[in-house]
Amino acid sequence: MSNDATVPASGTQHILTSGPYRAVIASVGASLRVLEHDGRPLVTPYGEDDVRPGYRGAVLVPWPNRVVDGHYYVDGHTYVLSLTEPERGHALHGLGAWAEWSVVAGDEASVTLAHTIAPQAGYPFRVRCEVTYALTAEGLSWTVRATNVGTGRAPYGTGPHPYLVAGPEPVDDWEVRIPAEQVLTVTPDRLVPTGVADVATYDGGRLDFRAPRPVGDTFIDHAYTGLVLEDGKGRVEVRSPSGTGVAMEWDAGSPWLQVHTPQGPGDAFRSGLAVEPMTCPPDAFNSRTDLVLLEPGESHEVGWRIVAL
Repeated sequence: MSNDATVPASGTQHILTSGPYRAVIASVGASLRVLEHDGRPLVTPYGEDDVRPGYRGAVLVPWPNRVVDGHYYVDGHTYVLSLTEPERGHALHGLGAWAEWSVVAGDEASVTLAHTIAPQAGYPFRVRCEVTYALTAEGLSWTVRATNVGTGRAPYGTGPHPYLVAGPEPVDDWEVRIPAEQVLTVTPDRLVPTGVADVATYDGGRLDFRAPRPVGDTFIDHAYTGLVLEDGKGRVEVRSPSGTGVAMEWDAGSPWLQVHTPQGPGDAFRSGLAVEPMTCPPDAFNSRTDLVLLEPGESHEVGWRIVAL
């Protein structure tokens, strides 16, 4: 019998290495806890025995971002989710982020973790989710595969939640390129979606990072769309004045991209830039925009990659 008291707060640790890359995956939330290139952090890490700060590095299933008011309607039924963002009154970032994911397979450079979302109040569907992290000479790739193993159509979306780190300076000093032509507009208090606007004109172009430029004091907590793919890939690049950088890549399976510059006291803020490719926008359970409806037995798979610059 295992002694749970010996398990770190962030869960069982899975250490991956390949060439100059090293990653540590924590089983709580199947979270990317550490990613380094030649010892240089590429994401904001957290301690092995720390309760994960917020959703840092977590896999977001069966929805990313928010379900407004925790209410949604599908196939003739209205469901009410627990409000996990009580200050704004929403259901935030799915049901898998604080679950203990079990190892399915792994070797020195890869690991696959799985978690089955059980039918429950607010989400009466059974969805098995598997995430595979794999390191190569080209960086860290990971995929999320979800299968409806229950009955009834299951609404579904996913995305990752890493905070990219370009160098030792604060986010303000980094240069960022976001290849997106549109941004989701939201209310200032509760971040409820209100529409889609062109980045070139919305709020005087404040959120337009199509051409690389420093973040400065810009506060971002928005979902971008109209993503421009090159050779089938979207790519956000974050560069430090010291010459280092990091990039995140995705394909057409993620037509939305949440970007967030945290604000607040302490080292945890303005030390990383959240870059979250998503299969659907905030509140997709209600808007149905790019929402996946998994039929019984149907699967959905999508993936992303982080690479050092």
